[in-house]
Amino acid sequence: MHFTPTAIPDVILIQPQVFGDHRGFFMETYQKKKFAAGGILADFVQDNHSGSRQGTLRGLHYQIRHTQGKLVRCIAGEVFDVAVDIRRSSPTFGKWVGARLSAENKHMLWVPPGFAHGFYVLSEWAELAYKATDYYAPEWDRTLLWNDPDIGIQWPIRPGTQPLLSAKDQQGKPLKEADLFD
Repeated sequence: MHFTPTAIPDVILIQPQVFGDHRGFFMETYQKKKFAAGGILADFVQDNHSGSRQGTLRGLHYQIRHTQGKLVRCIAGEVFDVAVDIRRSSPTFGKWVGARLSAENKHMLWVPPGFAHGFYVLSEWAELAYKATDYYAPEWDRTLLWNDPDIGIQWPIRPGTQPLLSAKDQQGKPLKEADLFD
């Protein structure tokens, strides 16, 4: 596996080694020793799987307590995956990074605790599978506004379209009003 820190070094792009032949492929998606050597010391407690149609934007989600680190991969289709640093004490506070994750490139993104996470579906259909470092706690679930101009995420939204948003995501809080980490 190859671990590459992004412009926000705590967020890491992971490129697994893929073994393929005429029958298909095999890859290891997680091994604790390799992840520790790559700078990711996490214990995962929950696996999640979501499916979304083209144009769907999910996020930006986080839990203010019972914070979750997420190891995200796209197992069908393609998404633009985003992490926003919402740790006030961080030198990259309010900054974001994005990566294209797809079933084809098989890349994964490590989004550590202290970040809001979201994605936009580029393909007709996409499925994400991700591991989380803490359990879902709805009472601590928060949503950061996906299009907050103070963050300025450059979502690759198709011209002339609006993203498909849940009611929860439409009501996300701007960074100035959100519950944040110290």
